[in-house]
Amino acid sequence: MKKTLMRFLSPAFALWLMPSCSMLAADFNSVGAEMSRILQNGHYARMPFDDALSARIFDDYLRDLDPSRLYFEQGDIDEFEEKFENELDDMLMARQSMSAATAIYERYQKRVKERAAAVKDLLANHEFSFEKDESIERDREDAAWPKNAEEATNLWRLQIKEALLSERLRREEIARRAEEQGKEDPLRGKPSGKEKIGQRYERFFKTTEGTDAEDISNFFFSAVARAHDPHSEYFSARELQQFRVNIQNRLVGIGALLRAEDDGATKIEGIVNNGPADKQGELQLKDRVVGVDSKNDGNWVDIMFMPLDKVVEMIRGKNGEEVGLKVEPAGGAPGETRIIVIKREEVTMKDELTTAEVIAYSKGENEMKLGVIKMPSFYFDPDDRDVRVSRDMELLMERLKKEGIDGLAIDLRGNGGGSLEEVRRITGFFVGDQAPVVQIKSTGGTIKALNSPFRKALYDGPIVILTDKGSASASEILAGALQDYNRAVVVGESSTFGKGTVQQPLEIGRYMPPFADRDRAGAVKLTIQKFYRVAGSSTQNVGVVPDIIVPSVRDALEVGEKYADHALPYDKIRRAGDFEPLNRQNLFITMLQEKSKARISGSQDFRYIMEDTRRLEKRLEENEISLLMEKRKGEIAEADARRKTRNAERLKRFAKRAEKDAGEFKVFRLTLDDVYAESLPEVDLESDSERHMRQAEDEIADLDDTPEWPSGIDATKREGLSVLRDLVSAVKASQLAGTLKGE
Repeated sequence: MKKTLMRFLSPAFALWLMPSCSMLAADFNSVGAEMSRILQNGHYARMPFDDALSARIFDDYLRDLDPSRLYFEQGDIDEFEEKFENELDDMLMARQSMSAATAIYERYQKRVKERAAAVKDLLANHEFSFEKDESIERDREDAAWPKNAEEATNLWRLQIKEALLSERLRREEIARRAEEQGKEDPLRGKPSGKEKIGQRYERFFKTTEGTDAEDISNFFFSAVARAHDPHSEYFSARELQQFRVNIQNRLVGIGALLRAEDDGATKIEGIVNNGPADKQGELQLKDRVVGVDSKNDGNWVDIMFMPLDKVVEMIRGKNGEEVGLKVEPAGGAPGETRIIVIKREEVTMKDELTTAEVIAYSKGENEMKLGVIKMPSFYFDPDDRDVRVSRDMELLMERLKKEGIDGLAIDLRGNGGGSLEEVRRITGFFVGDQAPVVQIKSTGGTIKALNSPFRKALYDGPIVILTDKGSASASEILAGALQDYNRAVVVGESSTFGKGTVQQPLEIGRYMPPFADRDRAGAVKLTIQKFYRVAGSSTQNVGVVPDIIVPSVRDALEVGEKYADHALPYDKIRRAGDFEPLNRQNLFITMLQEKSKARISGSQDFRYIMEDTRRLEKRLEENEISLLMEKRKGEIAEADARRKTRNAERLKRFAKRAEKDAGEFKVFRLTLDDVYAESLPEVDLESDSERHMRQAEDEIADLDDTPEWPSGIDATKREGLSVLRDLVSAVKASQLAGTLKGE
């Protein structure tokens, strides 16, 4: 059970105000009242706390708890609508909201227990037949609530039937692939499909048993915040800690990647090289953690079936303190456990830091060097000015310039955003002149242009920016500004995410009365401004549309701000006063588009993508999953035949491409550890993948025989590099001919 995923799509622009939290409870009725006042007075939309907002909160709370409408019954909804739908706004302000939140949650908890009993009975006693032509809806977001317990049980019968059928077919496919590849079936000797499904449901059902007031308030207050817009959010105390980790890219813990197992344990999936666990030496990949002693003082907590975020919170702590883990060793005897004590240290998540590559082309007239910067987020540490993405990028850029690059690609794919100040600085690296880089509009309508802090650009060569639908917020500011200035060519999916708002996190405890219980009150991250491109357009809902669009399967999915509930509207303002774009003709857009179009139309990889997109669109439109064994086997056989045909074609083509690549270019790694190296190391795809963290082998994933991209360069990145090469060549030719246009 988890809250909406919207927050993870685009981290907020943030001013960090939260201290570490104790484990004491807060008065959550007071927390709700103070959070409501903060939203009333500070949110950009200044929405009134009235019945309309109350109805939004009510609907969102129910949706968060039961998104597929499988637990509540129509009678529950009718009862709660009468009691609470139009009352939540008043209850929040009167410090009485937790009674409503708890009543709804406890009914949800009751229904979960009833469904759990029904699931257990169905798995134990019902004979599931896969010869009857039944089906379930793929997406039940808009489905009717079950009328009664009988209808709910039948819905669950179909859900379990689908889960069992999918698991059976999955296991058959795994066994078939293992046999084809001469490998042992990785699921041989493991729990049966029915046992696995039972464990999976049991883990989910048990998460509702240990909930407390903080968990309930977390769900409810999140609905209150997001009723204002998709990016206003409530953070519980433990989520505050994770939010800070995401922003800073570092944490205090043991340096291990954890995964929740269906049987209730927590598995060690990865260990950070030279991190605390690695240096201590005893914890191994695939070990299973079943107990935690957070202070190593003998107070053990059984963590079986505990939600992963709570396990993580117990393992993290203060720098230099010890944590005890009760572990079932990988490969050990059944029931064997051992105690491992690890001293916590600060761990930097190097896999999430900005990195670069130098791609050196060395063939004839096309000889050139390209720099590629991969920026996962706009991270920063408000307590340490040396920990920030702009500093890291500046170091990498200086080394790229030293390497003599002819052009630069900035990869913002999957970058959900981060610090407003950081994106302002980074945009200045490429526009200089203390030029405006973004405009901010506050609640009262005041518009302010934020300028580059630099008089001179750090880099003035050709630039291509790679984007996708996961590029959000700060990424859209950078891509939009460089596009508006005609400073870069944007290449990517049909649009970026479309988040054009600015958030600020505020510690709620600071606003509570002096003697109120404020520990673990959490924080509210509220939308306080909208941002606009220097040319006047908002990115809100529409995102940044690339100059050159590449096909993507995600075009079939509802990904982006415009699909989110309660999204603020798109609008435009005047262009920034000092905005002076460069001459667009110097980007040779028409020529680049024509060349790209020819490459994409001739690309087998993009043809596959377009075929898959059409197939996915059809499936989503039908919104139906068949529960007929023969029909599903036919679908799998068709998909398997397609996979084998594609893989055979790819193996031959990729081998030729890799051979051609080897004769055309070399790729050199540039991380922050390499900045001052005498020479840059050549990329080694196999060893570099575990340079910062070694991860457990996944025998099932290893059965995926899809060929790796030649030279580790996927189709979109390869097209982006081709566009950049075309741009560099055009600029060089124009400089030689003296035909570059003035500003």
